[in-house]
Amino acid sequence: MTTANQSLKPITTQINDDNHIEIGGCDLVELAQQYGTPLYVYDEKTIRTIAQQYKSAFSKYPKVSMLYASKAFMTKAVVRILDEEGFGFDMVSGGEIYTASTAGADMKKCLFNGNNKSYDELQMAVELGVGLISVDNFLELTLLNEVAKSNNKTVDILLRVTPGIECHTHEYIQTGHLDSKFGFDLTQTDEAVELIIDEYKNLNLVGLHAHIGSQIFETTIYYDEVDVLLKEMGRIKTKYGLNLTHINLGGGLGIKYTESDYPPSIDEIADKIITSIHDNAPKYNVELPEIHIEPGRSIIGTSGVTLYTVGSSKQVPNGKKYVAVDGGMADNPRPSLYQAVYTAEVANRPDDKATETVTIAGRFCESGDILIKDVKMPELKEGDILCFYNTGAYGYSMSSNYNRVLKPAAVLVNNSQSDIIINRESYENLVACDVIPERLKK
Repeated sequence: MTTANQSLKPITTQINDDNHIEIGGCDLVELAQQYGTPLYVYDEKTIRTIAQQYKSAFSKYPKVSMLYASKAFMTKAVVRILDEEGFGFDMVSGGEIYTASTAGADMKKCLFNGNNKSYDELQMAVELGVGLISVDNFLELTLLNEVAKSNNKTVDILLRVTPGIECHTHEYIQTGHLDSKFGFDLTQTDEAVELIIDEYKNLNLVGLHAHIGSQIFETTIYYDEVDVLLKEMGRIKTKYGLNLTHINLGGGLGIKYTESDYPPSIDEIADKIITSIHDNAPKYNVELPEIHIEPGRSIIGTSGVTLYTVGSSKQVPNGKKYVAVDGGMADNPRPSLYQAVYTAEVANRPDDKATETVTIAGRFCESGDILIKDVKMPELKEGDILCFYNTGAYGYSMSSNYNRVLKPAAVLVNNSQSDIIINRESYENLVACDVIPERLKK
């Protein structure tokens, strides 16, 4: 069955009677006029549909926890939507923990992850009752035990391990191979387990955690990941008598950025994971574990688009034609950082025929600030509204104030209604944390 992560556009996308692109029943040209550009637009129906498709795909397995990978895009509104859909949250900072807590998430269903958590962040997680903490290294074992002891609590933990599985994706977003900054190498797990048993009495080890990368188009690596984790659980059970009951498989399922992308469906990866559990749990003499799945990009990426207004253009003699928009690498660093490729359409005249090849450039003072290279488009004019698809993940969450440009607003659309979920920054916001020392004041 096709699932929404395999779609190039939000599922409510259509062309209306004015020949404008419409999402969630809202005309994108009117949204640009009302809220300004750049503008992030999120389709609530797509978010909820993909969340429900994840739950449906794994429904044949009795013990599943769905955790939204907050790093992809997190606001209080997104927390509310996914909390309503029964998701917990995979969080990697105090800021994400605070956002989830203040938005009313069930903290017992959440997990705190990350490779260099601070003492204060661990303290916040324990005080707010985060259900699981995925421990990444030996220092964290020491810090977390101190925090748990000082709070007179026992904390349930996972050990994050590097399973030695390398997926075919960009090297910066591979996390499961052996040469990685994340997690314990499998040769280190004995030392970690022994410390927990012998010294860290306020830590309760319940399972293992691995993450093999992002924007994954393969399926067999999920089968292999389960195999590696269950084998390690069986070895720990035999050697130490510990019956671990949880495996966290991370997320990483790819989405469709261009017509040439063919990501697997959610059902395909669910089948691989569930089949591997049933094949390998008996082989390694472990009980069927509770599994945690951490989708982020595959839920929020397809759900979001970014709107830009076309500005200046430049025709290089005997060379490229550059068309500039009013955003770029500060609101979407992925093309510069990962060489990511996107699909764009002219929101105010989507039916116009593509007649020229252009390079869409950002407004920032870097030659590398290019959003799409050498793309066929209709002849673009000043004031046109461009819609970039599949920008819902890692746009706002990785955005910056480079060149002291204000961060864009974000709106949620549903049933012909639009609501602000992030206000556009003001110049007052921009300088609010600046301080002039007394000796420099006039």
